[in-house]
Amino acid sequence: MSKQTFVYDVVVYGGNAAGIAAGVQAVRMGLRTIVIEPGIRIGGLTTGGLGATDAGDPATVGGFAKQFYERLAKKYNRSGLVWRFEPKTALEVLYDCIEECGLPVKLRDRLKEAGGIEKRDNRIVSIALESNEVYEANIFIDATYEGDLMAKAGISYIVGREGNEVYGESNNGIRKPLRLKKPVDPYRVPGDPSSGLLNRINPDPGGPVGGGDLKTQAYNYRMCLTNDPSNRIEVAKPEGYEEDDYEILFRLLENGYDQLLFKLTMMPNSKTDSNNTGQVSTDYIGMSHEYPEATYARREQIELAHETYQKGLIWTLQKHPRVPEAIRETYAPWGLPMDEFTESGHWPSQLYVRESRRMLGEKIITENTVNRKEMDDDPVGMGSYAMDSHYTQYCLDEEGHLCVEGGFMASVKAPFPISFRSIVPKKAECDNLLVPVCLSATHAAYGSIRMEPVFMVLGQSAATAAAIAVRDQLSVQDVPYGELRRLLEQNGQIVDLGDHYVTPPGTSGNPL
Repeated sequence: MSKQTFVYDVVVYGGNAAGIAAGVQAVRMGLRTIVIEPGIRIGGLTTGGLGATDAGDPATVGGFAKQFYERLAKKYNRSGLVWRFEPKTALEVLYDCIEECGLPVKLRDRLKEAGGIEKRDNRIVSIALESNEVYEANIFIDATYEGDLMAKAGISYIVGREGNEVYGESNNGIRKPLRLKKPVDPYRVPGDPSSGLLNRINPDPGGPVGGGDLKTQAYNYRMCLTNDPSNRIEVAKPEGYEEDDYEILFRLLENGYDQLLFKLTMMPNSKTDSNNTGQVSTDYIGMSHEYPEATYARREQIELAHETYQKGLIWTLQKHPRVPEAIRETYAPWGLPMDEFTESGHWPSQLYVRESRRMLGEKIITENTVNRKEMDDDPVGMGSYAMDSHYTQYCLDEEGHLCVEGGFMASVKAPFPISFRSIVPKKAECDNLLVPVCLSATHAAYGSIRMEPVFMVLGQSAATAAAIAVRDQLSVQDVPYGELRRLLEQNGQIVDLGDHYVTPPGTSGNPL
């Protein structure tokens, strides 16, 4: 296949909500722009089942993000902003935005695994896709959840959890293991350590409390389910179902656990955003650690394993004889909506990659910024949700009890600034790249920042900085903050609330 080369002012790699926000803003500012989405659907988690928006303080949501939630309200014939919505409706809104500004979007193409980036000194010249298309640009924006363009461009980054001592934090690193709410024997043959541990259980946490490691918090799919018989497809026992994957669940239930096994948060039109809840649920705990650095082929295997586990969980809760009848009856009415995810078998195509690579850029945001002990003077958006990490692993504690480890939800007392320098790499590494999703933040701080409205805000801000850099022929690091802030505020971005904020909702409780 012959090589085709295309030239733009800005290339956005990653068509999730942040990438679309970036692309729309760049076009609005007169830049020749394209968004390239490796998958089959734009919008990422925002159109991928995450309809129960984690907004924190709504006052921090401005610009394109606010317009998105206002447009959702209009779709439902409501006023104000809508924070609970169906995946297909979110998709309609994003396509409306794309069509209105004439933003070209390319689906189903991704960076070549080898040789996908051409750099000259500290500047990206072009990116090459698997289709053999090459895209040159003045500025590149990596809006992916994985940070693939950033990594292939040779930018410094981290995967996993920093130790608390690295940045003077208290919520980072390995947590004290937490015993299950009902005791569960961890061995294949109960009471017999020589039989080996059940699937996905580690013999210990892997290090001291507060120490760093390479593990990532659990992923899942945000399941959109319905109990409307006219729109419901039954979830069949999936190919590859492994009963051993649910042995912890069976033993937990047999010991009297009677709480919800996954959320049934209602969205419009008898649909749900069904997320993880508790210690045994839709999160495939312990199975995300390889994902950030995995090959494309291995990632696809991990994604399929998550899908199989969750479909198997639904089938198990509805049909398995080891599940109490009352629980089977609770989950029996639920299935996949016929009118959602029609391009991917009515199941979301976007895995909830809660955290992957995190850039080591000009500024690293830590929990000290989140807690407003350190305040940056160049904000391009604000965070306000709790620092939230899902569980990282099943393991035994020192006394041999089965535990979960890695989860926390630490309250944020007030909105905090997100520095412009956190979305740009070190100048010596690259001077024409912006990274609004896999930005420069510690594991603890990223737990607050990693919310879809915040990603949209940062995507728009990245595009605004790109416009200045293109106009004035500057490196992204040299974009003057005063001019950037003026344009951000002109376009409705919220970069400072002063003392005009409320305590953010969603900052206490246990969402894990």
